[in-house]
Amino acid sequence: MTDWHSTLTPPALARLLRTARPPERPGRRTAYRTLTDRISTLVADGRLPVGTRLPAERELAAELGVSRTTVATAYEALRTEGYLRSRRGAGSWTALPEGSRPPTDALHPVPPDQPDTVDLGVAALPAPQPYLGEAAARALEQLPAYAAGHGHYPTGVPVLREAVARRFTARGLPTTPEQILITTGAMGALHLARRALLTRGDRVAVEAPSYAHTLQALRRGGARLVPVPLARPDGPAGPTRWSPGDWQRVLRGAAPRLAYVIPDFHNPTGALIDEEQRRRLLADARAAGTVLLVDETTAELGWGVPDRALPRPLAALDRSAQVVTVGSAGKLFWGGLRIGWLRATPALVRELAADRAFSDIGTPVLDQLIAAALLTDRLPEVRAHQHERLRSSAEALAGELRRRLPDWSFAMPPGGLALWLATGGVSGTALARAGERTGVRLAAGARFGVDGAFEDYLRIPLTVPPTAAPEAVARLAEAAAQAARGGYGGAVESAPSAA
Repeated sequence: MTDWHSTLTPPALARLLRTARPPERPGRRTAYRTLTDRISTLVADGRLPVGTRLPAERELAAELGVSRTTVATAYEALRTEGYLRSRRGAGSWTALPEGSRPPTDALHPVPPDQPDTVDLGVAALPAPQPYLGEAAARALEQLPAYAAGHGHYPTGVPVLREAVARRFTARGLPTTPEQILITTGAMGALHLARRALLTRGDRVAVEAPSYAHTLQALRRGGARLVPVPLARPDGPAGPTRWSPGDWQRVLRGAAPRLAYVIPDFHNPTGALIDEEQRRRLLADARAAGTVLLVDETTAELGWGVPDRALPRPLAALDRSAQVVTVGSAGKLFWGGLRIGWLRATPALVRELAADRAFSDIGTPVLDQLIAAALLTDRLPEVRAHQHERLRSSAEALAGELRRRLPDWSFAMPPGGLALWLATGGVSGTALARAGERTGVRLAAGARFGVDGAFEDYLRIPLTVPPTAAPEAVARLAEAAAQAARGGYGGAVESAPSAA
């Protein structure tokens, strides 16, 4: 263990503690045992990373409204059980007991040495064939013309910038190639935008829930996340929408530097936000001086809605350069094709292209040529092919879920890569841990929230072939039964608090 550890503030730890659901114990828990069990559960689940420095005993006691003796006894129990290590002058930091396996990250693919595990964690489609192969063959024919040069294109290969600009224009957002920056995946674009638009400590408004990887990247960059809840006016099975009143309240009250939103087939809920709500958000952001960072990586995945019903991109409603848009070839074409892009003003594109030289000189030329061929020549066929995959998976999974887990609820989305399931009070984290025993990888809802929210949810990707849906849901149902037997269901007991 190194001498450096990230430090968790007392308020941040208190918020996490309220979301933890430790296994039931016979009899009444003492205050110190409740605190011990909640911290060890957070560590075992991976929501409190190993190596995190915990607050001093006196500070945490004051935050929780308990005695210092209670915190000191809990810390000692955690040390005895292997969940905490301490050194005089260095404080105490989280650990795992000897021989424990680190928590599984459900958002990473199942390793090849686990072929019998059903992957319901990663939301990524296989490549559309034969279209990808045909585009690769064409790109190889074009490659010699580029190979004679240095191969570095900080803003992207011109033919791809032109293809992306044409696609934006066709969707109702006139765009020139000078407004496009090609990046190494959408996360590369988000990383560049974050570095240019934010400084450590800036507030960022985010949808709740939202895309887990971006939330984590923003946290690691030092942003202070301000969650804005998505609304479901008809309950857990109703359609998901933005809540204009909540957005207006947050933008006026918190004045965030940036707002990160996914208006087109939102990840993880699949929601499609209508044009009127887009206009209202843009007006409120403009009034607050907040830049909108719009994630369009799933914008081409409208498998449940006709193209004529799609709203225009949010940036098409913007007249003040208030919107920066990020897109990707990874969700529609293939995740192995590491192509993303960013649409902004030409001045910002030039600034980001200069900045990326310190970490990423450019995106692989061959990948860019493949993406250009797909966008230019085969986009309608690829969209139809992938939409049918997603639609068939959604219908098969929905039928099995309603049959085997009738107490759970979800809304059938109009598009996107996932179903967002309300688990009827069963802990998503407990389900994910039980899934490791039943042979199914699950992404707990808490990964898509801020400070442990959405514990009673799961995200299920629409990448399961219809024929595999019965087995996948059968394993999920067994995980649910095990989680319930382990005492992870039901209401959250009160966490220690000043109240």
